[in-house]
Amino acid sequence: MPAAIEVSHLRKTYGSTIAVDDVSFTVTEGEIFGILGPNGAGKTTTVECAVGLRIPDRGRIRVLGLDPRADREQLHAIVGVQLQASTLPGPLRVGEILRLFRSFYREPADLGELMGTLGLADHRDVYYKSLSGGLKQRLSVALALVGNPRVAVLDEMTTGLDPQARRDTWDLIDGVRDRGVTIVLVTHYMDEAERLCDRVALVDRGRVVAIDTPEGLADRAGVDKQVRFVPSTRFDDHLLTGLPGVHSVEHDGEHVVVTGSGELANAVILALAAAGIQARDLRLDSANLEDAFVEFTGRHLREPAGKGRR
Repeated sequence: MPAAIEVSHLRKTYGSTIAVDDVSFTVTEGEIFGILGPNGAGKTTTVECAVGLRIPDRGRIRVLGLDPRADREQLHAIVGVQLQASTLPGPLRVGEILRLFRSFYREPADLGELMGTLGLADHRDVYYKSLSGGLKQRLSVALALVGNPRVAVLDEMTTGLDPQARRDTWDLIDGVRDRGVTIVLVTHYMDEAERLCDRVALVDRGRVVAIDTPEGLADRAGVDKQVRFVPSTRFDDHLLTGLPGVHSVEHDGEHVVVTGSGELANAVILALAAAGIQARDLRLDSANLEDAFVEFTGRHLREPAGKGRR
């Protein structure tokens, strides 16, 4: 697939603080690309430079072939941005806000279709100040899409939302991608990146430490998987210890815990089935993006980063 965004050797400082340090990545058209890291890792500064909201100190950026500085007007016509923090006038209604923003574009999206897709049709006449947090986030995403963009940058779109609102917003983003929009998703939520992203860039202290699919990053963490189950009948441990990838078989009360790597769950289930044994209450625990982040950085996503980065 052709590149939607190309960032090469990006650097941005604020005084003596290095916010972004030699960052490079490519986003292909049609994918959801995640930028994952703790607060203060440099994620927001990176995307703000990419869409022309900040001027980098060094580096090359192209968005659909355009230079964010030299082609600023053209870029704004095809890129939508939902900022990490934004304020809209409370006395304005949802429909009024969308019509205002729609007027800024030459070929805007159809408002009826957009509001229907984003679940805002029944809130057209509701004042912004009266919206719930989830609806404000939906409106924020709608404003990023009202110009009918080819690329949308969504920065911490579910921060502060309750669990149900977060899940609803995830479903919403799936629908946005189905409209053919390339999405850059900035987040510090591991589960959000695992749920939505085709590929993820792990960012720490202003640098990209790894880029891969969520599954690829988790596999590179080098953490063993565990299959835990209750067998329908007792069996000799040698049935499983001889399987490729199995490192150990242990017993925890009525449960059997198999530790290993590779296609562990499939190997265990097939071996048990061949012996006429059912695996009840089966659970697979595998590596995730948190494990990958620890492997690449030596610290956890929730640990505070250095002051000054965004």
